[in-house]
Amino acid sequence: MYIAIDFGISNTDIAVSKNEETSFFSTPTLSTTISPNTIRDLFKKHNIPISSIQIIGVTGGKSSDLDNSIEGIKIVKINEIEAIGLGAKKLYDIKDEPALVVSAGTGTACVHIQGNDFNHLGGIAVGGGMLEGLGSLLFKNSNGLEINEFANQGSRSELDLLIGDVVNEIGNLAPEITAVNFGKAKHSSADTMENTAAALCNMIGEVIGTVAYLNAFLIGSDAAYFTGRTSYLSEIMNGINQRLDIAGVKAKYSNNREYANAIGVLEKIKNFTKLN
Repeated sequence: MYIAIDFGISNTDIAVSKNEETSFFSTPTLSTTISPNTIRDLFKKHNIPISSIQIIGVTGGKSSDLDNSIEGIKIVKINEIEAIGLGAKKLYDIKDEPALVVSAGTGTACVHIQGNDFNHLGGIAVGGGMLEGLGSLLFKNSNGLEINEFANQGSRSELDLLIGDVVNEIGNLAPEITAVNFGKAKHSSADTMENTAAALCNMIGEVIGTVAYLNAFLIGSDAAYFTGRTSYLSEIMNGINQRLDIAGVKAKYSNNREYANAIGVLEKIKNFTKLN
């Protein structure tokens, strides 16, 4: 049995490979401190018998501070950028062409894949964490899924200034493209929670989408491969897709992409055992 653990800011994800089948588990991250007892507690919570484990791979958080073994089982520490890259390669069957991975989680990171090389292009502090933090301040609700549902019932056009509101034409931009996020809020009283959530989700999606297409241009790719839970939120996805469409960059969304980092670690430790 191979175990891969990704210690994320918001969630700790586990991928378990046994008899060529992979299972996934997730639990909220409750502390930035990681110790052997943290791992034991995770195994107990998810009924994973430690006696059956051949090797453990870890990434994320402060996992590099862990010892190199636990109860005689080797712990392999994987750089998070490599985990993102390997996970995306597995999920999307990426070959040798240059590819952009956008890891949209609590924050957002962009990774360039070229063959078996993985380079961090940079990141932004905009993602699911921002959505939940501002949701708590604005709505007293920090549940990203619920905020997304509010957004689905609202209209961002009540708060955003759109191209069609301010000019007749700018190049080929459609009138429903955002000119100024929350631009109408300057001259209006507090709006509904649904409309505010719609504008907020859209803004986060637009920022992620803009960073994605700029990095895609940088590496010469016409696609962005998404990983992370934030890329599942429909109203953020709409903002991402609209920006990518403007630039002619395709958005790729695979199943199980929330576990991409753990999948990447799993790929690494499987190859590690073959070489040792």
